[in-house]
Amino acid sequence: QVQLVESGGGLVQPGGSLRLSCAASVSLFSLRAMGWYRQGPGMQRELVAGINSGSSTNYADSVKGRFTISRDNAKNTVYLQMNSLKPEDTAVYYCNVVRTVLGGTFDYWGQGTQVTVSS
Repeated sequence: QVQLVESGGGLVQPGGSLRLSCAASVSLFSLRAMGWYRQGPGMQRELVAGINSGSSTNYADSVKGRFTISRDNAKNTVYLQMNSLKPEDTAVYYCNVVRTVLGGTFDYWGQGTQVTVSS
């Protein structure tokens, strides 16, 4: 079992920045991949950014150049730095990790953190 604790959401004006954190209860080296998803009002959950065990990253087209995903292995924490925020970035953001154990692959989710971009 993997517990994920997210923090860093809040209300920010357009053009502002926020950094989300996701602290895992296990070493990041035990995880196959980590990512941030978001779900806006009336929308499906979508992948925002991902980072794998080799630290390769991928981003949704809508956030490329504005968001950066990173990891701190010593703190077992994954971050999402969000710059130049837009109202359409408003959503609940979820941390997700994928772990392979004894031949099985499992997804774990954080509780979600609200990000609201509004003037």
